[in-house]
Amino acid sequence: TGNCCSVQIGLENFILRGLDSIAGHANYVCKVQQTLPTLSAALQELRAQRNDLLRQVDLAEQRLLKPFEQVQLWLSKAETMITEAEKLIADGPQQMNNLCLGGCASMNYLSSYKFGKKVAEMLQEISDHKSKGVFEKVAENQPAASVVVRPVEQPVALESTIQKVWSCIVDKDAGIIGLYGLGGVGKTTLLTKLNNKFSTTRNDFEVVIWALVSEDSDVGKIQDRIGGNLGFSDDSWKNKSVDQKAPDIYGVLTRKLQIHLKDNFN
Repeated sequence: TGNCCSVQIGLENFILRGLDSIAGHANYVCKVQQTLPTLSAALQELRAQRNDLLRQVDLAEQRLLKPFEQVQLWLSKAETMITEAEKLIADGPQQMNNLCLGGCASMNYLSSYKFGKKVAEMLQEISDHKSKGVFEKVAENQPAASVVVRPVEQPVALESTIQKVWSCIVDKDAGIIGLYGLGGVGKTTLLTKLNNKFSTTRNDFEVVIWALVSEDSDVGKIQDRIGGNLGFSDDSWKNKSVDQKAPDIYGVLTRKLQIHLKDNFN
């Protein structure tokens, strides 16, 4: 009797689990008429979110900013989901034609079940992915080249002067260093050698900017030259007035100085 009872209970559990499974399968089939339009709406929202984020990234890249890897990863996954969802929606009409009895039965039940399950799963994946696509910032400032190496003629008897000026440059108490002399004595060559020395000699300078200032100099062009080294290169910045560019440059240089002082202090 014990054996028969055990078999009977096991059979009942099996039947109940089987019914639950069948009900779950039928649920995918019955609800596909609702979930498919919902998937189309979710796909449209995902596309819009993808497009908005792409525009932000494009704008950031125009300003020489570097997009965060997590943003690029989100966009890559969104593209994959969009492609998969578009295929499901394209297959929708054929799958809907298989439905009968108010949409809860199908002439090809296995195909309808698999399709309904994929639609439901894709709908959930898109919902989860959309919630992860809200970014406070999409990019960060790219580290500007610390120094742009310039071509230089072979200097004649300038090494001792170069070393003397370099010692002033690395002296933390030094401020402005002036080089003067008659035309043709090698001032530009000396400056070029010093500029290039920043790329080969260890130093605490984050960025070195070469800006030519002539007697009839244009302040705006000088600002563009400095701004280019600091990451300001888009047309919107270049179209700003001299007075508008000045605080932008000052702000970046001030932040760099604050970071430099903080790093040295720590």
